[in-house]
Amino acid sequence: MRGLMMDYQLTLPTVLRRAESLFGKKEIVTCLPDKSIHRYTYHDLGRRVKKLAVALQKLGVRNGDRVATLSWNHYQHLEAYYAVPCIGAIVHPLNLRFSPDELSYIVNHAEDKIIIVDQVLLPLFEKFRSSINVSAVVVIEQTGDVIPEGYLSYESIVASGDEALFEPFEGDENAAAFMCYTSGTTGKPKGILYSHRSIMLHLMASLISTPGVGIVERDVVMPVVPMFHASAWGFPYMCAFVGASQVFPGPYLDADNLLWLFETEKVTITGGVPTVMMSILDKLDAAPGRYNHCLRTIMIGGSCAPRFMVQSFEERYGVHVLNTWGMTELSPLGSTAIVTSQYEKASKEEQYDHRIRQGFPIPFIEIRGRNEAGLISWDGATIGELEVRGPCVAASYYGDTEAGGKFTDDGWLKTGDIGSISNDGCIEIKDRSKDVIKSGGEWISSVALENALMGHPDVLEAAVIGVPDQKWMERPFAYVVPKEGKTVTANELKAFLAGKFAKFWIPENYAFIDAIPKTSVGKFLKSALRERYNNEHTRS
Repeated sequence: MRGLMMDYQLTLPTVLRRAESLFGKKEIVTCLPDKSIHRYTYHDLGRRVKKLAVALQKLGVRNGDRVATLSWNHYQHLEAYYAVPCIGAIVHPLNLRFSPDELSYIVNHAEDKIIIVDQVLLPLFEKFRSSINVSAVVVIEQTGDVIPEGYLSYESIVASGDEALFEPFEGDENAAAFMCYTSGTTGKPKGILYSHRSIMLHLMASLISTPGVGIVERDVVMPVVPMFHASAWGFPYMCAFVGASQVFPGPYLDADNLLWLFETEKVTITGGVPTVMMSILDKLDAAPGRYNHCLRTIMIGGSCAPRFMVQSFEERYGVHVLNTWGMTELSPLGSTAIVTSQYEKASKEEQYDHRIRQGFPIPFIEIRGRNEAGLISWDGATIGELEVRGPCVAASYYGDTEAGGKFTDDGWLKTGDIGSISNDGCIEIKDRSKDVIKSGGEWISSVALENALMGHPDVLEAAVIGVPDQKWMERPFAYVVPKEGKTVTANELKAFLAGKFAKFWIPENYAFIDAIPKTSVGKFLKSALRERYNNEHTRS
């Protein structure tokens, strides 16, 4: 017997209608390339989304077609986030930090029909333009220069759309709405297709599961995480759903400009990778009292938040740092390190220890771990590879028939993250499967060592890799970036780590460098460090 409920599809047009009708006067703010500020409202967004949607249909976009974007975080990008899926097509943000060859591969693999490009990014686009085949290129005007011949003007396209002709997508909620490609360090990028249903369930689960963030209508939210990175962690959809104001930094992601926007726009919530937030902390520490802010929460993703950063923001600036874990394949949020009633009773030090774990799975995400002996016990000690399943988890990759190794026989996703699960379900990831170090038969977590090293007052960044060792098979080797104007020695770092870890964990050897190479989304690129080590230490 079926329940007697309405057949109400969970699709993105419902989010747009809600934002327009309930929160129409709330602001969306963008820092433009010339550093001027653009302001408009959710009511304005809705009107322009409808015009853009109709105009895209006039250009031949139909159900299931892919419309790519090559853009920074700004209001026009937000318009595409809604206009494209609201007519049954698929919005496909391109990672502007990929190489031209990678971008060419992705556009061709996705079979994008139209590309919307920032004018300031045309030099990048033109490096791979000749190797792709799209029906139209739409340029978002930003510099005052004339749009090159053969390209279309974004504002002219929007102006040509008749919003009265807008017919929102009313099809199956399982239809694809959003596409993004992984930024893995090995192999070709893989395409993930989010459905309307998965996006809707993800935004609701994220809002429920993040009381540490707790986005509500009164908030002003600035996602520093790029919109080309896993749908900006869902911020553009979550904010519209609850009516929170949105602030977009455009191409300016340096600490000075971010702090300026935090102050002038009274931002209450932000989110980004640890490397960006550490640069903000460093700037705050360098100029005590210079910056006034309304920040209450920073959401960290991409990699683990170092303990010293969590503690420093909290104790010096009254800002709560919420550590999270996720993957592009998870839409992308998987867990949050919320402080539950159990941890509220713990000491402050124990709370900090908990808050740098990956925390508890969000609603609809199920977890388990597996090692060579089988499924691991939830005892907080046994280590294995984390596996997940749920309605917001990818079941396969777009156009990839050789990804079977990423999924178990019973349909769970293998995350590639090695960690433990406590008896109350709290995840603590020790390392990536390709980064964990095995020395003398014992596991060493590179992540734990890195976070400890970055707690040294003179260290800006640190990355640890496993290197060959004749006696122990593998030993940790640390690459360290000192803070500007500071020096630190290997012996000082060894002494700093002493007592924090077992003696065999502590690296014997260190290299001091100017910067840690990073992936397109700000994670440490350890493959480049391994290559550097091999080049510097392998004798011909």
